[in-house]
Amino acid sequence: MSDNTSPEVTPVEPSGAAAAADTGPRKRRVALLVLGLLGAGLVSAAGAFFAGFFEPQTPRELAEQSLLELDLSRPDALIESDSLSRLPRDLLSVPLLRDSLTEDFVFYYEGNPDRLGLGGSLRRIIYEHDLQLQDSLLDELLDQPAQVALWRGVDGKLKHFLLLLDRGGLARLLEPLAHVAADDSQLRPAGELQVDGEAVPLYRLRYNGQRSLLLASHGDKLLVLSNPGMLLDGEYDGALLAREATERVEALLNGDNPFAERFGLESRGEVSQRISLGAETLALGYQRFIPAFAGLRFEMDAQGWHSFLALNDSEDRTSLDFAPVWRAMPMGASACVALPVATGVHEKMLAKLGTDEQVAKGLAGHLTGAAGLCWYPDSRLHSPLLVGLLDDSAGASLDGDLGKLFDSLIGAGKPRAEPGEDPSEAAGSESQGDSRIWQREVSSKAADSLFRVTLARHGSTLLFSLDDGLVDKAINTLGKRFPPLAEVLPKDALVPVYLAPETLAVLLEQETLDSLPADMEPVFRNAAQAHLLPKLKALAGHRGYALTLPAETEVDGPWQWLPLEWRGL
Repeated sequence: MSDNTSPEVTPVEPSGAAAAADTGPRKRRVALLVLGLLGAGLVSAAGAFFAGFFEPQTPRELAEQSLLELDLSRPDALIESDSLSRLPRDLLSVPLLRDSLTEDFVFYYEGNPDRLGLGGSLRRIIYEHDLQLQDSLLDELLDQPAQVALWRGVDGKLKHFLLLLDRGGLARLLEPLAHVAADDSQLRPAGELQVDGEAVPLYRLRYNGQRSLLLASHGDKLLVLSNPGMLLDGEYDGALLAREATERVEALLNGDNPFAERFGLESRGEVSQRISLGAETLALGYQRFIPAFAGLRFEMDAQGWHSFLALNDSEDRTSLDFAPVWRAMPMGASACVALPVATGVHEKMLAKLGTDEQVAKGLAGHLTGAAGLCWYPDSRLHSPLLVGLLDDSAGASLDGDLGKLFDSLIGAGKPRAEPGEDPSEAAGSESQGDSRIWQREVSSKAADSLFRVTLARHGSTLLFSLDDGLVDKAINTLGKRFPPLAEVLPKDALVPVYLAPETLAVLLEQETLDSLPADMEPVFRNAAQAHLLPKLKALAGHRGYALTLPAETEVDGPWQWLPLEWRGL
């Protein structure tokens, strides 16, 4: 043993009373040590928690506006469905639609190029990355309860959509896709949402060449945006999330639902399919002239489909008495619509067109607010008959203003009024009994023809059309020399819409064939004859319909939904 090696010491265990005396202090020392360690751990954890709580978070870099600048809380249309995959077939349960659309309608949506391209992209990702998913993934997702909100594009058509799926038992189905987004050519990360304090990845899925959509999943909800520009400020990688749009979709994934409030809707209950359309979509850009009209709704329950019309309370005085319109419309129309019109809009519109202020104010002050429009099979789609109503105090005193209006707004053909000349005598004006008529021939390069544009006042009724024959027939109707449309309509209800499928099919066939000359469009004409004309023939086999509202209808608030009954005539 070397000098610097300590001798081995064997510890001696205490025994007896000494051992008993030593046990208490040792346990106390161990307990104190454990408590000390726990205390230090708790203090450390608490410090870390509060440090993280009070540590300022790096704010997200968000853009002020998305590329498409859509308000994602105000869609133009909304579909609420127990199963989107069943919706086309459910629509065909309506006899009128079944005969005119046939099974091709269902097959079209099942074979839609976008749907096929999207399904193909998902199948490729599943196969190449060996994911445990079925090829029928898209079909399974579309068979779930869903909401589809739609917005119009710049062309006015419903083009952009937001799909919110309640995935239920498929809640974990898409999670494997997250693991391939880093290195897949079609599925890429596009950003990150914040939902209930949790980071939710957002993905861009490219399909059909340059088409792409956005995907996000949280809890039992799957969100799909048809165009990245609905949420991002650009089209390419690196685009920023837009602040307001991002807050909207985060609220949706967190359970908020602004769409029902947008359309004034209540819970669906037992309704399996519900389609709501806003007036901005249906009015084709003319909604400001009919502010009382809010929208249409169609819903399906165990008893079948039901229709509803929504009205808004308006500052303009509103008339729902359409009976005078139908008494002026000649019988034999193919399709008609009557609506309350905003009288206050007329004055503003006429002022913008350069009409004399006193003339504009005088005319607008005598309009009652109800008007109707009818199309006839012996005329054209672009030349319907318009009927407007004046109050009882109006009459021949308005003819001077009407002549000035017609003279200033209708194009050349016959000479305009000369300085000092009575405008009511210009533009081919003439009197026929209780009627005053203004006419002017106007050429149209688009139609390659002349229109004899006609405005007439018969008592307190205004008539206007590009087809002078329809105005003449209406004057004869008011003179009780031709039967009015009112004779075939229900007397115990308000009638805003009338349809005559038999003559409507004639009008649509005529317009189709005229727009496809055999010597210029032989291929499309043959296709129309083979596919469209048989459907029009089936449509012609249906009887006429009047869509009616309750007789005592009054407007007393926004989004007042009223039952719209289809009465066979």
